[in-house]
Amino acid sequence: MQIIKSIQNRIYEIRGERVMLDFDLAILYEVETKVLNQAVKRNIKRFPDDFMFQLTSFEWQDISIQNEKIDSSPTDGINMNRSQIVTGSQKHRGNLPYAFTEQGVAMLSGVVNSDKAINMNIAIMRAFVDVRKILLKQSNINEQLIEIKERIGEHDVQLNELYDAMENLIDEKIAQIKWNDRERIGFKIKE
Repeated sequence: MQIIKSIQNRIYEIRGERVMLDFDLAILYEVETKVLNQAVKRNIKRFPDDFMFQLTSFEWQDISIQNEKIDSSPTDGINMNRSQIVTGSQKHRGNLPYAFTEQGVAMLSGVVNSDKAINMNIAIMRAFVDVRKILLKQSNINEQLIEIKERIGEHDVQLNELYDAMENLIDEKIAQIKWNDRERIGFKIKE
């Protein structure tokens, strides 16, 4: 389970897609980033733009800043923390890293064909599924919060109407008391 948490920490949101970067995948597959990218380039027909894309320098800088803010990921059996990833990924200074979508990572299983890569790919697919489930739950919670907010708004209107009605009743009661306690004018009949 910790390996899935570690993988989830390596999933980024870029261009509206959840992706993993080539150097993170290389670490997980226990191959060099260069070897992974060469395997992809040899099989480039398997990786259309919606499976893999190269980051822009702005996107890469943004990811690097995010990684530097995170001190380290939890111990996950991979013995790799975020600062090591940033340091290890400094080799991308000349070449910007590639981002692989969920489908691109699935396609990698046919390109990087080792037992470690296959097992890691299974774990990565599970991590993507878990992230999707979390996002669906969050979406459901957001819908519930919106519904509660609407109900509260309706209750506010109803409470205001109740307060107005109570004020009217109190005003009528005060007027009645004042009427009964008024000083009488005219003839007074003694009994």
